[in-house]
Amino acid sequence: MIIDSQHPIGVFDSGIGGLSVLQALQTELPNERFVYLADNAHAPYGEKSETFIRQRTHAIAEYLLTQHHIKALVVACNTATAAAIHELRALHPALPLVGLEPALKPALAQSQTRHIGVMATRATVVSDKFARLLASVQSEAHFEVLACNGLASAIEHSTLPDQAQAAQAQIAHLLQTYTQAMGRFGCAPGDIDTLVLGCTHYVFVEQDLRQLLGPHVQLVSTGRPVARQTHRLLAAADLLNSGKTDGAAQPIRLMTTGDLQGLQAAAQRWLGLPPEVCEAVPALLS
Repeated sequence: MIIDSQHPIGVFDSGIGGLSVLQALQTELPNERFVYLADNAHAPYGEKSETFIRQRTHAIAEYLLTQHHIKALVVACNTATAAAIHELRALHPALPLVGLEPALKPALAQSQTRHIGVMATRATVVSDKFARLLASVQSEAHFEVLACNGLASAIEHSTLPDQAQAAQAQIAHLLQTYTQAMGRFGCAPGDIDTLVLGCTHYVFVEQDLRQLLGPHVQLVSTGRPVARQTHRLLAAADLLNSGKTDGAAQPIRLMTTGDLQGLQAAAQRWLGLPPEVCEAVPALLS
């Protein structure tokens, strides 16, 4: 496989959540082209089996490599990273590859009370990769870890016009339920003063969380660290785009295996992108 600096960076997630990572990547790497694939037909991954998640991850990586000739791959999904990143690295040793993990270490650096909440999908929470990460920091703070079933799915549905109102009501209910289950938030001793958003979808409900938790609780996500790591890997491999991209090349393409309208609505709502940049992928991926 020939990797060229003019080739795009591939980014994928189980759905629209990875758009929050794409947003950070665009800011960090303004000269680059991006191909984003949302596997909406199978979203969310967080409540699927590990075998299924691994199969989807490999299929999408192969598609992006063979059909779009990506020069790097960002697995913008905590669940897919936990299930399959080690296998991708073994299969594609020459490919700059960046995965996600819940931002426990950045949260440690910010927390004053040493009491940290973690919201993530069930598949992430029960994974061996997350267990190792948690074990590496558990002596430094108390972590309240909660699997937030249904939340990523509700955020996905909130972009669909015919489901948006019901989905927003479900999001409000789930956030209330899950934050109450974690304990008291605040900045007093014993309070949870930092909350890790361990799923890329959750970034899109930050305002809702802020209203629930107040201004003093810090919300920590992974978009910016992932973007910086992608920049470092491309620079080390001499694959940064010089800025002389062919003017005919589309700077960003968004694809989905599922509902095209949902992706278009999400792209416009959160990235300010027109519907024309979105497309459905071939049936072989769905």
